[in-house]
Amino acid sequence: MANLKDLKMRIESVKGTRKITKAMQMVAAAKLRRAQEAAEAARPYAERMNAVMGNLAGAAAGSESAPRLLAGTGKDDVHLLIVATSERGLCGGFNASIVKKARQDAQKLIAAGKTVKILTVGKKGREQLKRDNADKMINHVDMSEVKRLGYVNALDIANDVMARFQAGEFDVATIYFSEFQSVVTQVPTALQLIPAKFEVDESAEKPFYDYEPSEEEILADLLPRALTTSVFAALLENAASEQGARMSAMDNATRNAGEMIDKLTIQYNRSRQAAITNELIEIISGAEAL
Repeated sequence: MANLKDLKMRIESVKGTRKITKAMQMVAAAKLRRAQEAAEAARPYAERMNAVMGNLAGAAAGSESAPRLLAGTGKDDVHLLIVATSERGLCGGFNASIVKKARQDAQKLIAAGKTVKILTVGKKGREQLKRDNADKMINHVDMSEVKRLGYVNALDIANDVMARFQAGEFDVATIYFSEFQSVVTQVPTALQLIPAKFEVDESAEKPFYDYEPSEEEILADLLPRALTTSVFAALLENAASEQGARMSAMDNATRNAGEMIDKLTIQYNRSRQAAITNELIEIISGAEAL
């Protein structure tokens, strides 16, 4: 049977761990509220931008003067995967699910004879991907010093991606992130950034506009902003998903610690009772022997 002193030390240790996980759960809950509000506030803007760009892209489709960000290079030989994860762990399967989706898509592309390049945002994704894809990683964006996510962070990433596209380093760019739905549900998502794709409601009545200047010129100005907006929305969704996953993981850890404390306490009481019983038996046996 376990030593009473060892059991008592284990109980105190688990209680200390429970305090930490409970504190982390409360911090994650506070951060989740701000992150969720930011993500939800960005969605209408991103949706409206998508609708406007969809109408413009539809009008300019097939034009020889269409911007390269919309028309692409005409090939899909080289794919850039932008994998956005968190800088910190202790958030359940949040990072693993994003990396898994990106890795699966990378394997499919490689099997199809495509070249894959990887740009990581966040340390945790980089750590997981570099184990078997180190030769494919071309850059890493460190977000560890970012206390409050802003548009400028997305702008830096978008500018880097667009510069690489203009330099002819890839043909297709896709960003991987986790879309926030609830505290317990975050959906790994892949969004193609280049060539730009916009969802258009085919059932909606098409308005007739005369564009001044031309659709191509407007698109050339708006496409970089739309790409940056997509990256920013993805980062905001990721931030909310991370805190939701961490809150859920810390809640589970706190519950598990409580259950472990109860089991160890029962084991401690039984061991203590057994020790007292043995002492009483020894005393009685000694008294009878006299």
